Amino acid sequence: MPRIELTTLSGDKTSLSEAQSTQFGQRLRGRLLRPEDDDFRECRTVWNAMIDRCPGLIVRAMGTADVREAVSFARDNSLLLSIRGGGHNIAGNAVCDGGVMIDLSGMKSVQVDPARRTARVEPGVTLGELDHETQSYGLATPTGINSTTGIAGLTLGGGFGWLTRKYGLTIDNLLSAQVVTADGAVRRAAADENQDLFWGIRGGGGNLGVVTLFEYQLHAVGPQILSGLLVFPFEQAESILRQYREFGRTAPEDLTVWVILRKAPPLPFLPPEVHGKEVVVLAVCYVGTPETGSRAINQLRSFSQTVGEAVMPTPYVAFQKAFDPLLAPGARNYWKSHDFTEITDGAIRTVLDYASHLPSPQCEIFFGHVAGQMNRIPTDATAYSQRHVKYMMNVHGRWEQAASDTECMGWCRQLFQAMAPHATGSVYVNFMSEDELDRVPAAYGPNYQRLVQLKDKYDPGNLFRLNQNVKPSREREMTQTAREF
Repeated sequence: MPRIELTTLSGDKTSLSEAQSTQFGQRLRGRLLRPEDDDFRECRTVWNAMIDRCPGLIVRAMGTADVREAVSFARDNSLLLSIRGGGHNIAGNAVCDGGVMIDLSGMKSVQVDPARRTARVEPGVTLGELDHETQSYGLATPTGINSTTGIAGLTLGGGFGWLTRKYGLTIDNLLSAQVVTADGAVRRAAADENQDLFWGIRGGGGNLGVVTLFEYQLHAVGPQILSGLLVFPFEQAESILRQYREFGRTAPEDLTVWVILRKAPPLPFLPPEVHGKEVVVLAVCYVGTPETGSRAINQLRSFSQTVGEAVMPTPYVAFQKAFDPLLAPGARNYWKSHDFTEITDGAIRTVLDYASHLPSPQCEIFFGHVAGQMNRIPTDATAYSQRHVKYMMNVHGRWEQAASDTECMGWCRQLFQAMAPHATGSVYVNFMSEDELDRVPAAYGPNYQRLVQLKDKYDPGNLFRLNQNVKPSREREMTQTAREF
């Protein structure tokens, strides 16, 4: 009978009989997909088109029991394992080559308790799907800015977006989680139960287990907010960035303003002569009273004469989808990121030099202003440690053809290196590309060693390694020994 070849945790090959595979599939409520199945290719395709990996088996989980079966099967057979939520991770960690992929995208339940202002959310839910449910009650929790992003990966890495200044990171609003750990156990992690695991999953990525249920605190938001874009000529960029920096020192926390440097897309409110030209975009989101918001946004308008603007009362769910067309799946993407406590004059000059030589019409640089509630959380309160950060910069390389890989990735790396003297040295873990595993200690800073201890406790065999990986002590020691010899 034919056998199924699979990749092990050590990178070697092993094989399973057809009978073993069939027996495994029969223990699942969901489906077990093989490469010859019709929907296998669609399932292994993720947001970043640079990722083209092929698992040996895909488990389309329908619930926690399926996740337990898949985790135990991979562990017992020492198989490479990857976990897919929304498939949006820039590094493509959702997909492995030759191993077992657990696909959580079918786990879509969202249960909102409007009286308690909480939501219980399964890991296959996207941000847009969560907003759809919570906004029917005029509630929301801080998430990201692209509605197709999966809630699971975003949360486990920290999670920031338009509501962060007022309400903190996504993990700051996580009340509890249900986690399947490497031993196949199901653990509730919360402030009153498995507190160490709860600490670790709040920013520690997927290093400690598979979360099959999240519980979030919700806040009154919308359903109408004041939001939109102010677009300025690139010739005024240095002046605008300096004014933006000063404005950010005293801006109300109801207001979030991000700077985006890119070529102008053909938006209907921009004159045709601006399309395709470098511009400075201020993306604004105000969640307080409209009258107060209008006064604050008028200060932004005073920075310079705009070439176009569209700021108006908008449904929160609509603004959460506003950037989706610029972030659609199917393009090639490569990111480099820095954290900042201050945008210095040197940083402004450097970033504008590179922004004037964008290698692709889709490449962009943004500064996300996050100063506020997240800075009030102690450094050691969660695995995410960068509580001093005021701005996060993402160098977003994006293009269509593989022939442009060298040019576009080179531009990202050069800008990243040039900005390093002005940055903190830390990084937001969800923005790390697959070639940045050496930055994992910097991502966790003073909390890194505690994460290693948790890895030793909950995943000593490093079953959950396809992530921004925190290696357990034994594996780190073996790697060091190998280097010495």
